[in-house]
Amino acid sequence: MNYLLPLLSVLLGYVIALVLKPKNKTNLKLLLAFSGSFLLSLTVMHLLPEVYQVNNHTLGESHNHSAGIFIMLGILFQIILEFFSKGAEHGHVHGHPNMSHIPWLLFISLCIHAFLEGFPIGHDHSNLALGIAIHHLPIAIILTTFFLNSSLNKKAIFVFMLTFALMTPLGTLAADYFTGLEQYHSQITAVVIGILFHISSTIIFESSEGHKFNIAKVSMIVIGIVLAYFL
Repeated sequence: MNYLLPLLSVLLGYVIALVLKPKNKTNLKLLLAFSGSFLLSLTVMHLLPEVYQVNNHTLGESHNHSAGIFIMLGILFQIILEFFSKGAEHGHVHGHPNMSHIPWLLFISLCIHAFLEGFPIGHDHSNLALGIAIHHLPIAIILTTFFLNSSLNKKAIFVFMLTFALMTPLGTLAADYFTGLEQYHSQITAVVIGILFHISSTIIFESSEGHKFNIAKVSMIVIGIVLAYFL
């Protein structure tokens, strides 16, 4: 399921956008708020303690700050990626209304982002696989809808979304089978934590217009936190 959940969520989002053509942006924003809250809570409650615990055990207390450095590098790396993806990782897509070819910078940056997200899943983090899947579902719907509205060729859209869907499972596969990466597990996971911090917090703050108080949005955020706690 660690491989299937992130893959199927993107394909499901693609099909929903293709068949149902959802136009209610409010529902998508609520789904984004839930996914951001759930992903951030999983990161804080499960991934973050593990990274610091591993550092304490293997490197000693004097090296505790190394995890924080890699987390900050992850945040910085995600900011750099967003110069090319234009924020597609958290539901923002911009482009020409008559797009004739795949936006390669967007494609490559999204694939790098999704590939890295898959790495911690390879270490018995099935709950994170669920979090990534929930995170990718609304993103897949938004991306597919954007591409359809941009008149991008449907075959190109399918190739884009299928490749995007495969990236997270490929990251998990790399973590499981490339033994040379094992010694850098803590550092790579810390980088991914930084990426997830940036993505999920941005989703939460941007999922309502003008950052106004919204009871529906707050409810979805609370549900995301509670669900992550009990996983």
